[in-house]
Amino acid sequence: MKKPILIVAALLAISLFFNSAFAQTAPATPAPATPAATAPAAQGGGDVIASLTASDNYTALSIAIRAAGLTEALEAAGPFTIFAPTNEAIGKIPSAQLDALMKDPAKLATVLKFHVVSGKYTKADLIKALSAGKGKTTLKTLDGQDLTLSVANGKLQLADAQGNTALVSAFDLPASNGVIHGLNGVLVGK
Repeated sequence: MKKPILIVAALLAISLFFNSAFAQTAPATPAPATPAATAPAAQGGGDVIASLTASDNYTALSIAIRAAGLTEALEAAGPFTIFAPTNEAIGKIPSAQLDALMKDPAKLATVLKFHVVSGKYTKADLIKALSAGKGKTTLKTLDGQDLTLSVANGKLQLADAQGNTALVSAFDLPASNGVIHGLNGVLVGK
């Protein structure tokens, strides 16, 4: 008798948590979404590359994308969801490691592709997927790797296969071929 009550209480708590943490609700496999209603109108515009370049928060990422030779791919029709490390997040990478990455376009491209998912997943779509997955969901990156999404301390957390994590710090920067969410860290994938 206690187990069903605990399950119901846990589900209710998760539901309330999602509603309060994200102020939205609800499909198991997120479908490409329509333009984000919560996106700031003054930011973004153009494709994901133009939106990243126009934002003061992602200039380091824009430079890295160009150095990796991914500009043309991300200017394509998409749609794409980019979990974009902020300038501050990229600044946390030790200088020697960042220099080595910038000198190796193939390796840099692998790291950057891990932050890109095919399809457009707005904040509302991510909440739906997390709700359906009981607090956890997985998306495939451009390289076919698993990017695990969960909630940690009321924030959306992303994790790579090695257990490295980053939190989403901003949602729904609009682009004509997708959407961008800011990250407070850099993930490396496999």
